[in-house]
Amino acid sequence: MKGILFAFLGGAFITLQGVANTRISQDIGTWQAATITQLTGFIMALVILIFVRDRKWKRFKQVKPLYLAGGAFAAIVIFSNVTAIQRIGVTLTISALLIAQLVLTYIIDSNGWFGTVKQKIKLPQFIGIGLMIAGVVILRF
Repeated sequence: MKGILFAFLGGAFITLQGVANTRISQDIGTWQAATITQLTGFIMALVILIFVRDRKWKRFKQVKPLYLAGGAFAAIVIFSNVTAIQRIGVTLTISALLIAQLVLTYIIDSNGWFGTVKQKIKLPQFIGIGLMIAGVVILRF
């Protein structure tokens, strides 16, 4: 149940962040908005880390360098979301974002990338993705 709750919170905050970044970017620019978002996100994560105080920093060297670069993807995420929201609106942007996430996770799961266990995707999952794509097409018109 906690996993579902965190997934909903994450989805809600991605949407809120996208809308806020779009508004910020109208005043100062998209990359500037991304920079502010990354900075405030870093500060918030650091504050939380200070309160949590777990001692897992010692395992930092065990993380593969490729995975450490994962945070850099956020700059592309922010820029892409802001640009998409400005051009097609929040609803279509988030819908397309979800479809892109599902398609990429299908590829990751089916190939076992990043150390994940290979998963077989069945017909109901394909139908679900197809329905989401149909929904975006309907929303567009």
